[in-house]
Amino acid sequence: MIDGVYNDINNNAGLSAECRQGRVLGFDGKTLIHPAQIETANRFFSPSEAELSHARDVVAAFARTENRGKGVISLDGQMVELLHLQQAERVIAIDDAIRQMAS
Repeated sequence: MIDGVYNDINNNAGLSAECRQGRVLGFDGKTLIHPAQIETANRFFSPSEAELSHARDVVAAFARTENRGKGVISLDGQMVELLHLQQAERVIAIDDAIRQMAS
């Protein structure tokens, strides 16, 4: 889900507050109307290294031969479901998209 625009292009504090709120509410990104907003939005919506590492671990765990086709597996002593796999794939896709835009 993508959050709507923030119209005050000269108010970076306001944009930051909206991005922070959007991330807490579960948005994956924000629609932007000015290039000056890109860095702020990327800072809030880019997955952290810890989130990326965990996402990669989940994807790798489901890809193991012994886990293929399973709906639930154990990873580091915790139950992980297909929902978590989908979330992990989304985190990786978001990071890939942000890196592509930056290059």
